[in-house]
Amino acid sequence: MKPLLIILILFTALTSGAQQSLTLENCYQLVTTNYPLAKQTLLLDKQNKLDTEVISTSKLPQISLDAQATYQSDVIEFPLAMSGIEPLNKDQYRATVSVNQLIYNSGATHTALSLKSAQLKTKQKQVEVSLYQLKQQINQLYFSILLAQESKLLLEAKQKQLQAKLKEVQAGIKYGAVLPASDKILETELLKIRQQFQELESSKLTLLQSLSSLINQELNASTRLQNPLIETPLETDLNRPELELFQLKKEEIEQSENMLSKQNAPKLLGFATGGYGNPGLNMLDNSFQTFYTVGVKLNWKIFDWNSNKKQRGSLLINKDIVDNERDVFKLNTSIALNKQQQEIDKNKAFITSDLEIINLRKEVLKSAESQLKNGVITSSAYITELTNLYEDENTLVKHKIQLQLAKANYNIIKGQ
Repeated sequence: MKPLLIILILFTALTSGAQQSLTLENCYQLVTTNYPLAKQTLLLDKQNKLDTEVISTSKLPQISLDAQATYQSDVIEFPLAMSGIEPLNKDQYRATVSVNQLIYNSGATHTALSLKSAQLKTKQKQVEVSLYQLKQQINQLYFSILLAQESKLLLEAKQKQLQAKLKEVQAGIKYGAVLPASDKILETELLKIRQQFQELESSKLTLLQSLSSLINQELNASTRLQNPLIETPLETDLNRPELELFQLKKEEIEQSENMLSKQNAPKLLGFATGGYGNPGLNMLDNSFQTFYTVGVKLNWKIFDWNSNKKQRGSLLINKDIVDNERDVFKLNTSIALNKQQQEIDKNKAFITSDLEIINLRKEVLKSAESQLKNGVITSSAYITELTNLYEDENTLVKHKIQLQLAKANYNIIKGQ
């Protein structure tokens, strides 16, 4: 058992120390399932199940119990010719159990269940829409962290180049080929690079904490995000969940119209009442008696002052409002897509010119390295050229990240 235990401990140590890797798709999936709002889908489902059970009870017999005791100031009196009949008591008592059974209600129960189902779909789609809209926030955080990652790699390359150049300069000072104190300038620049590392790490950690809160996943400074290769599809239709939400809203309105059409429809019920009281149904029998009644009754609302008609008109206006919201959404989406397309085209042009600038900067730096080695220029002049190259390479990385961000936003806006 001991060798197995040692292997397990070593495996745990290795996996815990391994660098965490995360992709953009991982973040999309995690925010959809882990964001607190995602819990509402299940809660809405549970709520709908209870509401459906309540509506379905209208098909079951409705049982009620009534009991009353009264004292009347006066009762029916009979003429002297009928004096043989015992006068009624002024105190009277009655207890009844009534059962009502719905026989026919023009399909109102079925329509109510359909409306409740339509409302559930609309609410759940609204949750999906809200979660989907978080993806652009994910994009902003993800690519900001990615930019910090890539900037750190460039800064490490600059640091290594300066460290190598510092050794050369120190050797040149030793043999008198380079001016004294030239190494101090390089050492100062290396100290500045350390500060830049600290600033990048602090910025990355802040962004990681924000991303961690959104996706509910533990992230730390060692977490590495993978650079996605994103392609934007050409001229495809919108596939946003908002469009499905608009359609579900219209279906819900249609179900509400069906429900309204059943409100004034006739309803047929069967009923039965059994009781015990004094007097019973025979008012002339002044004693406690059992009694019962059975029958059917029809309820039909013939006139409602056009209330139902006006409610239907209001629902028709709601349909027009939903259509208007859909048109506004499509227009705003089209504007947002055009903006992202311009951002994509702009960054592509920037990248082309960035590459030309960097090639020229490399030639200048190569010349400066030779001049520094031969003591023709100072370390300050060399650092200036090296910094110029670093800044241009950083600009290239920034434009590449911005291009990927614009593509990712384009796809999210498009619904891909």
